[in-house]
Amino acid sequence: MKKINGIIMQYFEWYLNCKQGLWNKVKNEAENLSKIGITALWLPPAYKGIGGKNEVGYAAYDVYDLGEFDQQGSIETKYGSKDEYLEAIQVLKQAGIESYADIVLNHKMGADMMQIIKANKVDWNNHNIEISENEVLQAATKFTFPNRKNKYSDFKWNWTHFDGIDYNNATGENSIFKFKDKQWQNSVDDEYGNYDYLMGADLDFYNQEVVDECNNWGKWYIDFTNVDGFRIDAVKHIPSTFYNQWLKLLKDYKQKDIFAVGEYWTGDIQKLHKYITETEGQMSLFDVPLHYNFYSASQDENYDMSKILDNTLVKENPSKAVTFVDNHDTQPGQALQSFIEPWFKEIAYSIILLRNDGYPCVFYGDYYGIDYSNIERMDRLKDLILLRRDKAYGEEHDYFDHDSVIGFTREGDEEHIKSGLAVIASNKIDGVKRMYVGKHFSGKTFIDVIGNIEEEIIIDDEGCGVFKVNNKSLSVWVEKNVII
Repeated sequence: MKKINGIIMQYFEWYLNCKQGLWNKVKNEAENLSKIGITALWLPPAYKGIGGKNEVGYAAYDVYDLGEFDQQGSIETKYGSKDEYLEAIQVLKQAGIESYADIVLNHKMGADMMQIIKANKVDWNNHNIEISENEVLQAATKFTFPNRKNKYSDFKWNWTHFDGIDYNNATGENSIFKFKDKQWQNSVDDEYGNYDYLMGADLDFYNQEVVDECNNWGKWYIDFTNVDGFRIDAVKHIPSTFYNQWLKLLKDYKQKDIFAVGEYWTGDIQKLHKYITETEGQMSLFDVPLHYNFYSASQDENYDMSKILDNTLVKENPSKAVTFVDNHDTQPGQALQSFIEPWFKEIAYSIILLRNDGYPCVFYGDYYGIDYSNIERMDRLKDLILLRRDKAYGEEHDYFDHDSVIGFTREGDEEHIKSGLAVIASNKIDGVKRMYVGKHFSGKTFIDVIGNIEEEIIIDDEGCGVFKVNNKSLSVWVEKNVII
């Protein structure tokens, strides 16, 4: 569960080279990550996908195969073996870091056998509109997992457990086919009329066998792996009623709270509010609107910085907001590419890491770099993480009162010695801002630990300082001679 000043790290990026095994890297890095203040790791999907050892994880095949069985061309997953995965989770626990498993229950891919099915083709732009009737297709819908030999579960999937697919193996046609006598789910996003269908063989949550199997798997997974929570993929395509009951079931089963964050990809804050209401607050959501605000600001120096938090989850429902700057979907080369420009990254991370509200998630690609795209790691990201660990405490004061230069301060608290800071950022001009940090700092000298401003400032008798920032830059001011 979220710890005070906790930080999630998304511990992968899309093009990650895993020749040495990611689970082994997790084990090797756990202690160091704990020391700098990382309190949870979001681990990538750990089960076998259609691509075997080359599968990032979102084309799910067998959710019981965590790198144990020879399926889809390999025993191990991209990230390693089952035993390495379980060991990584245990090492994280020993280091005081929680593990959040990335799970994909929306669809399945890589079926073991084909089936002949009648279906109605629907319009790509409005899935509620049928454009043909009673087409006969050969569909990849029978999953028997022969090499697992019923270990952990003897459940077999067939076409009745799905409501649609996007490929006819008999003709090679790519279309969205809704199976005969099936209906798209209610309580899903209304994009494309109804956004139940996303990809692959789409699970039919109107089928009680599907719900029961997902419930059984959830209990097995949390027992078998001992994870602390979940990052849930593609929740806008799955009935909110399902995840509401699924999370309640697991919490009752384990007799404890289980953290969950859903990926509901939309810039519409009202849709996020609606989903949180429908799931009765069972899960947090990623603050996609905040990401898009960051992206817009990084693209346009005339962006009004005073509006950077407007229409975001962290502003309107902070207890349910998981804030982030970038992730595996927004990185270069991906369908949702909206990568924050390098000059704005430090500003964005200061907003999610040094403020009180939200549960921040740091991206692996920002911390380590992305070799595939020749993107270097952020030099100052570790410093910002350490500032959250040591300094970002106490009452907060906002100065979002200028279209180019914004700031905020934290007064610090007695529990964290020498805590407190002042943050000032600008998107296009050199700026100054008089801000209150607390009368207990009167007469103290503050310095910019980011190193962009060399001069020192003195806090006045009223507890205020005149803090400076350079054009397109960030400065974080703390009391001098206090090591981070």
